Amino acid sequence: MTHAAPVSPVDRAGLRQRVDKALTDFLTARRAWMTGVDDALVPVAEAIEAFVLGGGKRLRPAFAYWGYRGAGGVDTDPVVTALAALEFVQASALIHDDLMDRSDTRRGEPAVHRRFAARHRSAGWGGDPDGFGDAAAILLGDLCLVWSDELLHSAGLDPRTVARARPDFDEMRTEVTVGQYLDVVTQATGDTSLERAGKVARYKSAKYTVERPLLLGAALADAPADVRIAYSAYGLPLGEAFQLRDDVLGVFGDPAQTGKPAGDDLREGKRTYLVAAALEATDEAGRALLLAGLGDADLDTEGVARLRELITSTGALARTEQRIVTLTDAALAALTAVDLDTEARQALVDLAIAATRRAD
Repeated sequence: MTHAAPVSPVDRAGLRQRVDKALTDFLTARRAWMTGVDDALVPVAEAIEAFVLGGGKRLRPAFAYWGYRGAGGVDTDPVVTALAALEFVQASALIHDDLMDRSDTRRGEPAVHRRFAARHRSAGWGGDPDGFGDAAAILLGDLCLVWSDELLHSAGLDPRTVARARPDFDEMRTEVTVGQYLDVVTQATGDTSLERAGKVARYKSAKYTVERPLLLGAALADAPADVRIAYSAYGLPLGEAFQLRDDVLGVFGDPAQTGKPAGDDLREGKRTYLVAAALEATDEAGRALLLAGLGDADLDTEGVARLRELITSTGALARTEQRIVTLTDAALAALTAVDLDTEARQALVDLAIAATRRAD
């Protein structure tokens, strides 16, 4: 496998800085508008600014940008601005996901619903602070989704170019939303099958993290069908590998790097491929232990350690790691089947490695 280049593909062509500038400019204008409506909206502007500008890997704009460049697209600032809209889709999904999972933190900071619940408490307002926080998170997540549309349309691209990209942008947002629902219903029904875990991973994360951003970039470049086919063949397995890495980090990750408490996915009861593989391989006693711990919000450090040991001893961790390698190899092989810009092809190789070997 090709080794990742010293300079991250997210940083090449000044991409991260340009995406951040586009987001900052847009949010500055939105803050001015909201301030003009009511001072009570200033905390909303501050919270979204902190969430969107305070972190994030910028992987989705990077996949879209290098997909665009790979298909022969010419680098322009309006294209980068349009692709920055993907960060608002991501923000919307994460804000809502944290609320549904009752997560306390995101990137080491209070989750949005916790942030607004704390604001309610400190101000001594009437009513339920947690209910207020939940309502705020729903609305801020919705606002980010609205702004993703606005930024795409106001980026300065020709309307015909935007129209070409519209179907992929719309399909992506539909896919991630139904994927979130499948995740919720899977936890509620207790479905522990590998088939369901794979489907949730594909729709909740894989398609909107890699495949759809690539296809969005391809659409902006007016790419031919063979490029779109190759991008899907690269994006789907890589997106699944990305989610599997996320699942491993959700159980075994270092909180100092992930920004989430150790074993949080276990407390939230996530029915991931990792968990499904462990349930499939363990005996009745192990299955009872794992199912008892899944979704236990009070699971302590020792409890997390016991479940980690069980997952490891069943071979589920090794199986998941091997699947990550297999999927990543399949993705990289797909890039050899089509003629792409040389620099962009290497960037997509490096993105694949960065996405699947990360520790955060």
